[in-house]
Amino acid sequence: MGFPDERDTSTESTPRRSRRARDTAEPGGSRNPFEPVGAATRPKAKEPAAAQPPTEPARRSTTWSPYDEGKRSRGPLWFTLGGLAVLGLFVGGLVVMFKSGGPQQAETLAARRTSAPLPSSPPGKYSYAADRKTDPDPLTVKELFPAKKITVAGRSYTMTVTSKVKKCSDGAVGDKLQKALKAGKCTQIIRASFRDKAGKLMGTVGVANLKSSKTATKVQSVGSKTDYVKPLAGKDSLTKSLGSGSGGTQMWMYGHYAVMIWFQNKDGSKPDKKGQKKLFQAVDDITKATVFKALDSRTLTGHPGA
Repeated sequence: MGFPDERDTSTESTPRRSRRARDTAEPGGSRNPFEPVGAATRPKAKEPAAAQPPTEPARRSTTWSPYDEGKRSRGPLWFTLGGLAVLGLFVGGLVVMFKSGGPQQAETLAARRTSAPLPSSPPGKYSYAADRKTDPDPLTVKELFPAKKITVAGRSYTMTVTSKVKKCSDGAVGDKLQKALKAGKCTQIIRASFRDKAGKLMGTVGVANLKSSKTATKVQSVGSKTDYVKPLAGKDSLTKSLGSGSGGTQMWMYGHYAVMIWFQNKDGSKPDKKGQKKLFQAVDDITKATVFKALDSRTLTGHPGA
């Protein structure tokens, strides 16, 4: 008896990666090598020999100024002005040279500050997990089923046994399913069996690793009451009889994976509507805490979660 597909994956959204821009600090400032030059000390003019008129007892001041009236030597003034002009030309030349190299230097700095663009994640609902090329690492039992005990909203479950097979037909029941797994380049099926705390129900959850979302969709399409995951019997008193009697089957496609389940009452009796609801609640609790959590991580990164 197949369960109605109560898992709605249509609301799942593809996580996207944000790109992070790299900030770099501007080069630190340095002292300007072209500081204004202080005023040069003007040299004193050579004192002319003072006349000694017999009638003047005191001398006149010999302080020289270019603004004094009369004929004076302009040699020191021209020398000073010429030196300043040469210095100005020198500084101006350096400034021109500095400016001429500005754009090139700016481009060099811009090139250093420019970082390589971050790789974008594959588009689509399942992103990296949509294809084995972008999600190449094989599944592991620990990745899919990391804990032996699961508790959800007060409902507790215990994992009793696990299995990993590379020959996918060994983990499936039904000719159509086995053929679809082979056509989809299935490389592994990992299964685990669980029981509830009260010992009233039990079941098996399996994940098939296929080539692409397209082949996983084909595998899902053949899932039925005759084509389903092979129940994995345990060694404990309850799950050792797993697979006998009537059970509910279901199959979902998630990227390039097919998630398959078989759940039943402890005695293999056919469940009524209320019993089906309890079985599906157990399926929902267990798969969300195990396989779907692991596959969500692969959707984000293309690799197993930590």
